[in-house]
Amino acid sequence: MKKINPIEKAYIDERSSALLYQTMAEVETDTRIADVYRRIGQTELHHAARWAERAREAGISLKEYKPSWRTRTLIRLAKRFGPQMILPAIQNMEATGSDEYARMENAMGMRRQEQSHARLLTMITGSVRGGIEGGVLAQLEGRHRSTGGNALRAAVLGANDGLVSNLSLVMGVAGATLEGKGVLIAGLAGLLAGAISMALGEWLSVQSSRELYSHQIATEKEEIETAPEEEAEELALIYESRGLARTDARNLAQQILANKETALDTLAREELGVDPKELGGSAWEAAATSFFLFALGAILPVAPFIFTGGMTAVFLSIGLSTIGLFLLGAVITLFTGRSILYSGFRMVLFGLVAAAITFGIGKLIGVSIAG
Repeated sequence: MKKINPIEKAYIDERSSALLYQTMAEVETDTRIADVYRRIGQTELHHAARWAERAREAGISLKEYKPSWRTRTLIRLAKRFGPQMILPAIQNMEATGSDEYARMENAMGMRRQEQSHARLLTMITGSVRGGIEGGVLAQLEGRHRSTGGNALRAAVLGANDGLVSNLSLVMGVAGATLEGKGVLIAGLAGLLAGAISMALGEWLSVQSSRELYSHQIATEKEEIETAPEEEAEELALIYESRGLARTDARNLAQQILANKETALDTLAREELGVDPKELGGSAWEAAATSFFLFALGAILPVAPFIFTGGMTAVFLSIGLSTIGLFLLGAVITLFTGRSILYSGFRMVLFGLVAAAITFGIGKLIGVSIAG
């Protein structure tokens, strides 16, 4: 594969970032946040223009820009699920860009802007939504915590857990006995047991969090009624920690606490990091999602044993699992930015090594029992 020139890579990265920010601005429902994305996108376009100028000075011919598969996929995710779905990937891109600029000549100014973008995105994913005046918005532009990108990452990991664990189980049983019925029963049992365990664990986790948040929100509501000044002070300190001047932070906190209808919502988001309307989401939805994702990955290695047996089923199981592992590794590159081949083959390697170990152990156990 031809190695791309650093200047050309920087140009492509900036064009991709600008396109992603433009998409996020288009689908963002909060007009203030949409304006933030739009302004960052314009900055990225200016960076791209500077790299294009440097390329001309260096005699480098830049090809017509075409979004990569990764950029196109992130755009689709943003349009389908909202900008919060791809924010973790964007944050990682900004951090990577900053690191790369640190190793390049005459890029310090752009590096500082990339760092500024990363900090601003952190505030957007972790700060309050609503009640911010225009002057303050320039320093603190944000919204409630968003976990869409983390949810996508969790989905990939859930499917990966099901695939790798059941592949290892199926290969272990197949190593001990190639009887198709025994391997099939073990594989289906592993699928159901793992999926039910994942679903139950997720339900307990989310439900416990919801109960905890409900209790904490009730406490916050009582404190707003009995000690509003103390709550205002706590809120002001949060805003000061994010870079707001003390006077502005205190004024903003007082403004928010003056409206009791929105004060509890704001305090829940800022102090607890939770949307009081959602309380971390539905426990039943989380359980069902975990069950489905684990089962989706776990069915691949066991499926061939439904139709055939012996070594044919073993090879088909390994083949299907290899494809599944590679695809999961490819999806992970949406967040890491690594090449598809690297991430895909790394996932395949780890999964097949685990399968080979359990197959070998199953073989030894099978021989021992037979002997």
